[in-house]
Amino acid sequence: MSMGDRATSIHEEYFQERGPTVTFSNLHYSIQERKFCRKSGPEKHILKDVSGIMRPGMNAIMGATGSGKTSLLDVIAGRKDPAGLRQGQVLVDGKVVTSELRLSSAYVVQDDILMGTLSVKENLLFSANLRLNPKHHSNTEKNNRVNAIINDLGLTDCADTKIGTEFLRGVSGGERKRCSIGMELITSPSLLFLDEPTTGLDSNTANCIIGLLHKLARRGKTVIFSIHQPRYSIFKQFDHLTLMHKGEVVYAGAADRALDYFTNLGYQIEAFNNPADFFMDITNGETSPTEELQTGEKSLKPLSEKYRQSQLYKNMKEELDHINKSTENNGINKEKVGYATSFLYQMRVVCGRTVRNIIRNPQTSYAQLALQVFFAILVGLIYYQMPMTLPEALQNRSGAFFFLIINMVFGNLSAVELFINERAIFIHENSSGYYRTSVYFLSKIFADLLPNRIIPILVFSAIAYYMMGNVSACKQKCSLFFSGAKLLCGC
Repeated sequence: MSMGDRATSIHEEYFQERGPTVTFSNLHYSIQERKFCRKSGPEKHILKDVSGIMRPGMNAIMGATGSGKTSLLDVIAGRKDPAGLRQGQVLVDGKVVTSELRLSSAYVVQDDILMGTLSVKENLLFSANLRLNPKHHSNTEKNNRVNAIINDLGLTDCADTKIGTEFLRGVSGGERKRCSIGMELITSPSLLFLDEPTTGLDSNTANCIIGLLHKLARRGKTVIFSIHQPRYSIFKQFDHLTLMHKGEVVYAGAADRALDYFTNLGYQIEAFNNPADFFMDITNGETSPTEELQTGEKSLKPLSEKYRQSQLYKNMKEELDHINKSTENNGINKEKVGYATSFLYQMRVVCGRTVRNIIRNPQTSYAQLALQVFFAILVGLIYYQMPMTLPEALQNRSGAFFFLIINMVFGNLSAVELFINERAIFIHENSSGYYRTSVYFLSKIFADLLPNRIIPILVFSAIAYYMMGNVSACKQKCSLFFSGAKLLCGC
């Protein structure tokens, strides 16, 4: 069986729920620009009066870089800061939803954010353990679901291969992308968001990914994704197309009717030209209507205004008005969506992954221990065999104690690196409802405490203590006291 065939053989049992209809009307989103020495600057408008309807199927948001396609996707998915939404609303099946939509839908980011030291299967199991309620799904059921998704996504050959880091070679780019999609398919979502799923992939892998999404859409899922400039074999699989330019919609409707729409505006496509490339040329101003080419006079009416004056836009607005009226009767959907697992269960799973990551990537722990040994020997040589007579003993020991404390304090600054290196992973998983913020913070502290804090401190204290000649009649008590004091200072 080919990779494309395997990627499109999704099991029926995991994808039964039909996708919702997503509507958005009059979206105005802006951000506050900040300037040097000024608290706030002028507002930058990202989305301007954006409206549309996206039904179950393949819904593509296309546009050039900076056109606002990713911003529109994030606003619909509830991933943008709600403070920037100046006007408009997003409805799912006619109900107003909040940012908690992120907990009941799936979002695949553009950059594949995965734990590089874990294998493909281990990453999928991590998602299953945190996003499937253990009261309703046994470990056997979770494993069966993970194995089914691995088989359906064509990841069987690399299931036990590590994702890879900057120091460790792992799976290919296409396999990483399919693993990212698989982590979101664990919950069998009826609504799936993807940010440029084909970026950075070769044409064959991109076709495979879109083929997988197309198969999901054919099973009734609502698939909404942004894309830059697809090839024709990908474009022809779109059901609905939203074309963006400078934060405004220039076309929103059936993908197979977009060419007729622009042809009616006077644009003529060349023979054998890709419609997607043709649309991009139109929005970028590289192609002009035939009438303008003949007369030499450029139209002052932008494409977005032409779209708002079209019958296509008027029909869509009528349907939106009808949905909005029914929404007033339904009210706001205030259903509370919580985490699938408890605090303690999340702690166990996240701590397990953190410990496994430290074991498989021990370079940081080794470097931390080596530095502590080096500085312990250095301090021990400086204060080697200190005399026991006053006042030299008191002065030397005060200086040694000062250097020991300073070394411990600055040595523990490496703990900040823990959160910086995995910042992208935390933001994605936390916003997707994997675990609570406190769970991630505490798990990193607990897993890092023994290998990178306690052991280096004990090694440092033992070496420096005996080299400085602090062996006396009460050496056992003093040693315990000194090591305990250093341990407290280091923590």
